[in-house]
Amino acid sequence: MITFLNGQFVPEAQAVIPVNDRGFMYGDGLFETVRVVNGRPFRLAQHLERMIRGADFLKIKPPFAPKELQAFAEQLIEQNQLPEAILRVTLTRGPGERGYTPGAAGKPTVVMTLHAAPSSESPVHWSLITSAFRVPAANPLSSFKTLNKLTHVMARAEAVARDADEALLINTNGEVAETASGNLFWVYDDKICTTPTGRGVLPGITRAVVLEICQTLGLLTNKRVIKPEALRNSEGIFVTQSALGIVPVAAFDGEPISPSPLVDQIFSAYRELLTKP
Repeated sequence: MITFLNGQFVPEAQAVIPVNDRGFMYGDGLFETVRVVNGRPFRLAQHLERMIRGADFLKIKPPFAPKELQAFAEQLIEQNQLPEAILRVTLTRGPGERGYTPGAAGKPTVVMTLHAAPSSESPVHWSLITSAFRVPAANPLSSFKTLNKLTHVMARAEAVARDADEALLINTNGEVAETASGNLFWVYDDKICTTPTGRGVLPGITRAVVLEICQTLGLLTNKRVIKPEALRNSEGIFVTQSALGIVPVAAFDGEPISPSPLVDQIFSAYRELLTKP
């Protein structure tokens, strides 16, 4: 596999970074995960726009403009001959001295890698459990995909230990936030509901696509705060994320969740949009 590293395309085994890179030492950086379909990175511009906003917040100056990164991504896909893939873009503050102070960091590091894509012909169905881990309810870093994902890693490990596919994360106010790997939607009173941002929720790119789809289909949406116990009254639950797209939830904390035809309708529209030339 060929990897992009700081402006160069190199074999994966040669794509190395210094041991004092702050992304490695402190998780000091950002990443984006992008679905590649028919050789085209889906919504790459929006992913990079979120990364640039995050870099501005972290005061990291990316060494490449978004259009350059898009061109590099296209070259990477072509060189690997991998038209169906997951593209990961990683930006770190770069190498620096030991310590939390970021001022002594060197040139930022940019890495792009490709990974095998999961099948998206038909929806996967997940079992969901409520995690014991919590996310801050009002943390500005929640708006960006930072390299600090230990809470999400541990929540997913908790799900696996309980024979579930995914974990629901609650914020420190006891409200539904997101899942370990995506945004949460539920159907209630024929409305497509999701948690508003600013509650420990990452404003996901696929989340935004689903809201666009709902508008196109004439489906009502509602951004609302909800407690986990109220999810059991929903008429359907699904997770959105870049790799798998839309994932219906078949069970929540051991209780079956009835499928909703609205979720199937959104999935079909998403699949059509994903594969549209």
